[in-house]
Amino acid sequence: MASGLDTEMASLEKEFGRLRTSLLFSGPYDERNAIISISAGAGGTEATDWAEMLLRMYLRWAQRHRFATEILDQLEGEEAGLKSATVAVDGRYAYGNLRAERGVHRLVRISPYDSQKRRHTTFALVEVLPEVADDTEVGEIPEDELRIETFRSQGAGGQHVNKTDSAVRLTHIPTGITAQSQNERSQHQNRESAMKILKARLLERRVEEREKELSVLRGEHVEAGWGNQIRSYVLHPYQMVKDHRTDYETSATTDVLDGDLDGFMLAELERLATTEPAPAA
Repeated sequence: MASGLDTEMASLEKEFGRLRTSLLFSGPYDERNAIISISAGAGGTEATDWAEMLLRMYLRWAQRHRFATEILDQLEGEEAGLKSATVAVDGRYAYGNLRAERGVHRLVRISPYDSQKRRHTTFALVEVLPEVADDTEVGEIPEDELRIETFRSQGAGGQHVNKTDSAVRLTHIPTGITAQSQNERSQHQNRESAMKILKARLLERRVEEREKELSVLRGEHVEAGWGNQIRSYVLHPYQMVKDHRTDYETSATTDVLDGDLDGFMLAELERLATTEPAPAA
């Protein structure tokens, strides 16, 4: 009887864990693909390097989960790293997980760009949007509401880089929302990628207006600088990554920067499940 009870208890605990986790993904867009935008904040070259480190971290996280990724746009820093990057992550519940990452991320380390080997603090902003499922959600955007600009791609990207105006920037005139893409080989492909990003941002805006409160999808827009960080990655004088919203922390900094983020995501999603208002019908 004791053996049977142990087996039944293990089964019930497993089912409880599954149901408990499913409750964390009850949002209307949680099951969808995601679009991540990373922007370097205060800190110059150190910040652009940090933005590139974050991009690698999220790409490795996606790889761990066997999610497909595609870099839609990236702008290289003047000396190193990236000023900004936008990447699409395709996988079930990609947005549900990654929405826990939106906010300012702070890095503290001995800068490899400082000849005096001083400790530097720098920041980057991470924004996460749900991918638009179909055209009916946002609808077709009239041509007269779009300003379309083309320019030459920068950085890596094949034989067409700096030779043709293949990069595309779209501006939605009524809202001022912009999106751009320069990583594809043709202007047509870049326009499709930019439109994908633009529609995701318009969907986010629609949700904000409908709920008449701070964005549930991305949270309050803040500057990537002092006092606004959601998480700190300290590599010197000690090793620690700490989330300031949940107090979840670990000293395994190398693993975190290599994409081991599930503990942080789960802790934040559990916090949001107890604080967020119910999704609008």
